[in-house]
Amino acid sequence: MMPLKRTDRSRHLILDAAETAFRQASFADISVEEIAQRAGLTRQTVYNLFASKEEIVAQLIFRAEARHDAGLRSRIAANEDALAILQDALLGSARWCLANPTIARLALTGPAVRPSVSPPAGRASFQLLVRDLLALGQRQHLIRKDEDPNNMALVLLGAYAQAILHSLPDGIFHEKKLKYLLWLLVEGVGEKPSGDKSRSKPAKKAKKAKKTRSKKKP
Repeated sequence: MMPLKRTDRSRHLILDAAETAFRQASFADISVEEIAQRAGLTRQTVYNLFASKEEIVAQLIFRAEARHDAGLRSRIAANEDALAILQDALLGSARWCLANPTIARLALTGPAVRPSVSPPAGRASFQLLVRDLLALGQRQHLIRKDEDPNNMALVLLGAYAQAILHSLPDGIFHEKKLKYLLWLLVEGVGEKPSGDKSRSKPAKKAKKAKKTRSKKKP
């Protein structure tokens, strides 16, 4: 592995220091000066690399999204069950949010730009990951195909964000609660037609689809 350039190394030090600081205090209570001291750098060095404290937080969010994305893309490429990956993706994100409540709260409530139907271009993002998982689910016949996965991703993430914000004060997000949220989003809130047994919990759908794919293998 090639050694990091001095600038890249300083950026990593600043982001690591800021992440630790924001785990211990609120956004307002942490200054650029404190981040610089924790990183072992000067305040001017921080401002040479980041325009503001808000930009530091944005980069922390982008970094977390990229790390989360990298850990799941191989499972998508392997055509694993989309709903199982989606559940793991949401649970992993929830754990990160609870470990980083200050940054999570800013990510979920603070963007100056309204969420777009299309994921951010040119970088990994949680919105893009969820969109791709929903598209995979459509190909696996687990997700409805008559709706744009971009739109469905926004709906799912909107409900998920509210659940996370509700959980941040207590620092607890139960896996059972997440599974129920996912089930509700996949099943919908409409009443089942009488005698309709086709709509079952995602886990059962996923299991059935997995068995079907296994039978097709030579």
